[in-house]
Amino acid sequence: MVTAAAAVSTSAAPLRRLSVWHAMAVCIGMVIGAGIFKSSPVAAANLPSSSALLAVWIFGGAMSLAGAMCFAEMAAAFPDQGGDYNFLRRAYGDGMGFLFAWSRFAVIHTGSMALLAFTFGDYLAATFDLGTYGGVWLAAATIVVLAVVNLAGLRFGIGTQVWLMMLVVLGLLAVIAAGALAAATPELNASVSSGTLDRHDVGTALVFVFLAYGGWSDTATLSAEMHDAKHGIKRGLILGMSIVTALYVLANWAFERGLGHVALAASNAPAADLMHLVFGRAGQLAIVGVVAITSITSMNAILIAGARTTYAAARDTAALGQLGGWHVERGTPSTAIVAIAAVALGLLAFGAYTRGGFSTMVDYLSPIYWLFMTLSGVALFVLRRKFPDAARPFRVPWYPLVPLAFIASSVYVLYSSLAYVKTGAVVGVGVLLVGVLLLVGLRWRGSRAQP
Repeated sequence: MVTAAAAVSTSAAPLRRLSVWHAMAVCIGMVIGAGIFKSSPVAAANLPSSSALLAVWIFGGAMSLAGAMCFAEMAAAFPDQGGDYNFLRRAYGDGMGFLFAWSRFAVIHTGSMALLAFTFGDYLAATFDLGTYGGVWLAAATIVVLAVVNLAGLRFGIGTQVWLMMLVVLGLLAVIAAGALAAATPELNASVSSGTLDRHDVGTALVFVFLAYGGWSDTATLSAEMHDAKHGIKRGLILGMSIVTALYVLANWAFERGLGHVALAASNAPAADLMHLVFGRAGQLAIVGVVAITSITSMNAILIAGARTTYAAARDTAALGQLGGWHVERGTPSTAIVAIAAVALGLLAFGAYTRGGFSTMVDYLSPIYWLFMTLSGVALFVLRRKFPDAARPFRVPWYPLVPLAFIASSVYVLYSSLAYVKTGAVVGVGVLLVGVLLLVGLRWRGSRAQP
């Protein structure tokens, strides 16, 4: 029997008890969030036609799959709960690993949770008239409940993720079916708006497209817990991203066929508009439920994967103390889960104060996210050079073209995110600088402690 004092250990290692199905479910759950329902109108508004819109979604999926293959090689060669934190640390040293873990904890994971919580709260507040701040309170309550679910144990957390992922996929399939029915029904097809737009801002469109595709990299944090140590994480990433890309492209095709390009660009809730057009009020309410489920799915996946990055960083940095605790009996990085939930609640308060909500969180996290994604892509080349003899059960095909394409796309989206974002980006970069100061302080203390 595990005693209370021994239940949390900073030295216990996770067990290999996850399947490809689990990794694929986390991958899909991390990616398919509310972003697809928020990003499509903004991307359409910045592109001239439906063909251009579908092209950027295909491009986003292809580049995300290229990145997933890069991460699959690194995760199979260097399995660890830290995922890309581990790759960056091995490639560039402890300092870069610390900065990435800090950014994941204080900006990327927690900002994503707040962004999704705002979406969840906003949709339900608009549907059920919860008042000015009712959506924010509901969002905060959701974060607390999900933290409790994941503290209950890994099996409960992963099992919740699998069921939520299945519901999300069914919801997107319903949207795709609605688009097909609208296109095939003469009276509905006649109501589709025609025309094109004069806006040609591909960079802004790609910021929102890649935002919707974001999150797949966190699946690498499960690499040390896979049954199949050689091929499990690779199969989970590639299968997951292939399914996501197909669903996203088909969903945008459905929006275009059901609403038309101009109406899609002007819509605040294209999925709800399309479902209302085809199935009436019941369809509209159903898709609002799906949006809520997608938000919860992604937040739950962030707590599963994000807490493991924080755990891995704390395990390697003594100054972070109990954030490296692993609950042996429940199989969870319990202290990291609590810390992530607390910071996400703080960002909810920040977004509510600025009254920007979703947009404030996009501004806050995008530049930092794409900075580290670029560095992670480059890490593949660094690790091949530094560790040429490491076992690599999977190698990226068409090397070096595939990783170079991923790096180039990440650099372009990084530039576009800096050109697009405003106040939130300043705060996000400021938080990164706080991490730099913490790193300098830790190294100064370490040098003073040496004899």
